Amino acid sequence: MKKGVLIVNLGTPDSPKTADVRKYLGEFLMDERVIDINAFSRTLLIKGIIVPFRGPKSAKSYKEIWTEEGSPLMVYTLKTTELLKQRLGDEYHVEMAMRYQSPSVQSALDKLRAAQVTSIQVIPLFPQYASASTGSVQQKVMEIVSKWQTIPSISFLNSFYDNEQVIEAFAQNGAKHNPETYDHILFSFHGLPQRQMKKADETKQHCLKVANCCETITGANRFCYSAQCHATAKLIAEKLNIPKEKYTLTFQSRLGRDPWMQPYTSEVVAEMAKKGVKKMLVFCPAFVADCLETVFEISVEYNEEFIALGGEHIQLVESLNDSPLWIDALEGIVKKGF
Repeated sequence: MKKGVLIVNLGTPDSPKTADVRKYLGEFLMDERVIDINAFSRTLLIKGIIVPFRGPKSAKSYKEIWTEEGSPLMVYTLKTTELLKQRLGDEYHVEMAMRYQSPSVQSALDKLRAAQVTSIQVIPLFPQYASASTGSVQQKVMEIVSKWQTIPSISFLNSFYDNEQVIEAFAQNGAKHNPETYDHILFSFHGLPQRQMKKADETKQHCLKVANCCETITGANRFCYSAQCHATAKLIAEKLNIPKEKYTLTFQSRLGRDPWMQPYTSEVVAEMAKKGVKKMLVFCPAFVADCLETVFEISVEYNEEFIALGGEHIQLVESLNDSPLWIDALEGIVKKGF
């Protein structure tokens, strides 16, 4: 009688070909939790504008990061899964899924069901909770298991933004680059539209209405993505003795014209270059595996922009990937969850 564990990452195209990238973008962006507008407008926007025009450009970017083994996100998530299986042993049955594309959440749950596990622990691989990431995984799992005649005990990990071992793993990766030798440090997190942040504020009186509303975790913002991002950055900075004046928290990957969480990474990169900053170290603690947003957006696009404006180099701190400390953290999360 085994305990079931399902770890879920965001997803990746099956290949860097334009057709596969368009297929991935279509499934990802049509998620009502990702683009949270009415169905008609979302369909028109995604299928009529974004996927046809963004697909070829994104395909070129994926080709830049694709390895012989495949997409970095897929490669590292598979390695993480295998290492976690070894750590947990025969008492557990571990499956891996991607929220979008393959392996699907449906296929992974089918395997756990066939194995007749006594319970299922669902671990979305997103350190900070957001409706568009963790919430989407939770909803997908619930939609699937709601059709089962027999539903085992199921638990969901909401977030692990302040997990001590995760913070230590990010800090150790950063320490390899000697942060003290850089002029400035960025903690760049994936952005979200401000409207989604306001929707997540159940009090309707806190988000973007209280001064410095995200800088401290409180009862009102305990599930706020931005507040959890601030907490993660602060904990990593404290671990590495980085003074507050030497780092900035930013948000990247903005899509569309609506206001997103600020400050934007691209604008801060430009501002730092104009101020005479020459070397910057960039952490991306919203990602546990390197992917397009880290390997290409930070290391290539932002680095090129920085150099064009007078900077010398942006150094990316690699994600947790398959580091031993990250596997330690996951093992601890699983065992604590049962």
